[in-house]
Amino acid sequence: MRNKALRLLIVDDEEAARYGMRRALSAFGHNISEADSAEAARLLVKQQEPDLLLLDVNLPGMSGLDFLRELNSSNGSAPLVIIITAHGSERTAVEAVKAGAYDYLSKPFELDDLRLVVKNAAETIQLRRENSSLRRRIEIERSERGTLIGNSAGMQRVRAMIEKVAETDATVLIRGESGTGKELVAREIHERNSERKNGAFVAVNCAALPSELIESELFGHEKGAFTGAAARRQGKFEQADGGTLFLDEIGDMSANVQAKLLRALEERCIERLGSNDSIPVDVRIISATHRPLEQDIGAGTFRADLFYRLRVVTIEIPPLRERREDIPILAERFMRAGAERYSLAVRPLAQSTLRRLVEYNWPGNVRELKNAIERAVIVAEGEELTASDLPDEIIVSDKNTAITHTESGGIDVPFTADFREDRREFERRYISRCLEHTNGNVTRAAEILDMHRQSLQHKLRQLGLGRRYVTVGGDVPEKSVITPLAQGDKAD
Repeated sequence: MRNKALRLLIVDDEEAARYGMRRALSAFGHNISEADSAEAARLLVKQQEPDLLLLDVNLPGMSGLDFLRELNSSNGSAPLVIIITAHGSERTAVEAVKAGAYDYLSKPFELDDLRLVVKNAAETIQLRRENSSLRRRIEIERSERGTLIGNSAGMQRVRAMIEKVAETDATVLIRGESGTGKELVAREIHERNSERKNGAFVAVNCAALPSELIESELFGHEKGAFTGAAARRQGKFEQADGGTLFLDEIGDMSANVQAKLLRALEERCIERLGSNDSIPVDVRIISATHRPLEQDIGAGTFRADLFYRLRVVTIEIPPLRERREDIPILAERFMRAGAERYSLAVRPLAQSTLRRLVEYNWPGNVRELKNAIERAVIVAEGEELTASDLPDEIIVSDKNTAITHTESGGIDVPFTADFREDRREFERRYISRCLEHTNGNVTRAAEILDMHRQSLQHKLRQLGLGRRYVTVGGDVPEKSVITPLAQGDKAD
């Protein structure tokens, strides 16, 4: 594990001791501060929030041990503390560890011992950081997943059906286009009022697995069942025993596996590959598909008996374009979740942006909306998320815009019902074309546009063109050139 540099505070009233410790640890890149008393250290802890303290017990005024207790009794996150005691003070060291110290050193100590104990502390701090980051990501993902969002009539019907089927053990077929949230509906059924909610929820994407592997994935295998089967392996049916097995994209399952799945549903038992022993399983099956299974049955690629067995209850999820009134609520949720995920400022969505989102047809449904908002959160520079922060296909979609061409070869201008947004888009395209005409020379472009150079540079940032071009050549006006960014480059 590679340790990151620490914010380290050395607390010792002996200047020579502080100097020796600083010199021994400075080669590791730590940001080191010093204090000669607990009172001085208390101020630095508030200002700098150090990760680690090297804390001498014998200090003027408040002792190091009392300061340690004060640190660990505070409501905030306390730094790790390595106590430094005088020779023969092992009893004090034990008391310090009981009070919350990470470790201790007895004076006089070898510098290698100091480096080792700080190295071990750095590894512990790094693990804490990673665990904290992981917990934060899990909380964000749970928040993003959350419950079904939307008050449209279509989503109300979905919720009502979930309420009806959650308490039963009926198999459920969830139908809807890709990106509509079929797995979320399956989890809602499992977690709502189901008797299986304390059991496992195991999801399998049938489309993501090769046909030769999905059988082993579902039913497991014995050692030696096929080349590479080095040990016995439980399948998803066994892992989901007592819970719910979610089979996503069920329409992509091979005919052979369809037959075995039908048998497992009817007999409530499975056989691992390479074994003739039947294993009873208590599993609820929820499946999902975006395919027209009735047509697949007619084409002979999906079994009719399995289809009827899976669709005891069917839940249809409407595409996002059929529940446009839910888009602002979803966008708000994704905006806040994205800001939290990437530790960025929460920027509200401009009204023109919301209008653009509502007008767009969303072929990728909720998944596409989430990704678009996340992208906007990352690239936004203004106080609001504007339409120019959205992906290009949303900005210039056929639904939103009608591109006009002038006979003289003028600039194509999108037309919407939003005058301010259309004006912004016109300025964006016009200035971009002007910069192309001047080969990126911002001074010449400003002259053509009858603007001050600084005003043009401000306008570039305002229109979001600061991300697309980079200024080179210093602050001298005649050398100020706007150069298009190469693929993969980043503007300062």
